[in-house]
Amino acid sequence: MIATSTQVLVIGGGPAGSTAAGLLARQGIDVTVIERDTFPRYHIGESILPSCLPILGLLGAREKVEAHGFQVKRGTYFEWGPDEWQLSFNELGDTTPYAWQVIRSEFDELLLDHAAELGATVHQGVTVRDIEFHEGRPVAANWSAGKNGGDESGRIAFDYLIDASGRRGVMATRYLKNRRHHDAFKNVAAWTYWRNVGTVEKSPEGSTAVISVPNGWFWVIPLHDGTTSVGFVCAKSSFDTRRQELGGPAAAYEEAIAACPSLDELLADAQQVKEVRVEQDYSYTSDAFTGPGYVLSGDAACFLDPLLSTGVHLATYSGMVAAASIGSVLREEVAENEAFGFYQQVYRRAYERMLLLVSVFYQSYRGRDYHFYHAQRLSSREVDQLNLHLAFLRIISGIEDMEDAKGAAYDRVLEELSGGGSEPGRNPFENLGKLRQEPLSADDAIDGLYLSFGPTLGLRRTSEAAPDQLDRK
Repeated sequence: MIATSTQVLVIGGGPAGSTAAGLLARQGIDVTVIERDTFPRYHIGESILPSCLPILGLLGAREKVEAHGFQVKRGTYFEWGPDEWQLSFNELGDTTPYAWQVIRSEFDELLLDHAAELGATVHQGVTVRDIEFHEGRPVAANWSAGKNGGDESGRIAFDYLIDASGRRGVMATRYLKNRRHHDAFKNVAAWTYWRNVGTVEKSPEGSTAVISVPNGWFWVIPLHDGTTSVGFVCAKSSFDTRRQELGGPAAAYEEAIAACPSLDELLADAQQVKEVRVEQDYSYTSDAFTGPGYVLSGDAACFLDPLLSTGVHLATYSGMVAAASIGSVLREEVAENEAFGFYQQVYRRAYERMLLLVSVFYQSYRGRDYHFYHAQRLSSREVDQLNLHLAFLRIISGIEDMEDAKGAAYDRVLEELSGGGSEPGRNPFENLGKLRQEPLSADDAIDGLYLSFGPTLGLRRTSEAAPDQLDRK
């Protein structure tokens, strides 16, 4: 039975929701998760970045993920136009130079079950039908459950709301109407699963292989059950045309593979074991990630592009910051407007960092025909909405010398964004620092606030002294 009230209601039990709920429960806060599906449930987005490891450690879920047997991922292999290179995570200088390739149905269920073990109340197979507001603030949710879509129903009041409802984006799409799709990245992804796929010998263990073709690119992700996820990304208009001409998405997908010699070779002895799936209209952002009494977390706030596998990273990171922000408000350590202003800036800058990086990466392509890649250029409106100088400085903050940011490296980013050239063989990551998202500290506080990991996860003022240990075990 679902309670009639809770301190914090989380809509959605994916990585963003389960991370936020678990970390709130660890703080002794009454938190309830309402998840529409019944886990395990299928989800795409199988490649995890090393930046998720410290957050899993903070949750106390790191050892469970380690023990599950997911495919260890030690880097990424790129065959990008005429160039190829490997990005090994051990180059990051971290003590944990790896991540995983995960079957999301298993990974997401593990995290949601762990949140329940930490004390979060979790309800699956329950749909939020509508949200009630009082003077612009969400205060309650009406729900229904049951196989017939309404066998049971009720109302749950709350003090704070975390919308982690994924692409559905309950708040953004139904009430706020503040989601906008990117002018760039109007792409489609088509994928399926194979067995007995060949191995890219030059790649680090368990790597994601990213292989470009003139009209798009492929991902190749090995999974621990012996299957391999193989996906194709191209312009939506181009895919729609070929799908209609060839008689369906599977035929368009197969044609794309045949036009990619290196992938065709990897699949020479492979067997397709699932039907082709298609997703589109997945690159978007909300104009604001917070408001009175609520935050948008994970895909409910924004999603960029599958190129650099940033989805789970942004989900778990935003879930952690949401738990820290709301926890501090409930303990009356900071005011709501301060905490939510902090959340907005931190999550927005993490997203913009990736937006800039993906755009530069796409624009580095210099193959025979790069119309697809040219189309990924940020529009003048989108560029105007970014502070490019600050965005780039944030990418390399604490990693590269500030003089590099003001000199050649910064100039290179501006050159790429303005359509300038690129010498053959140059790794687009070369001057963009590391992908790792470092936790904030007093040295890079925002409006006098920073994330503190001890003795309790929360926000702390720079004037306060406190231990700041994040469990990286």
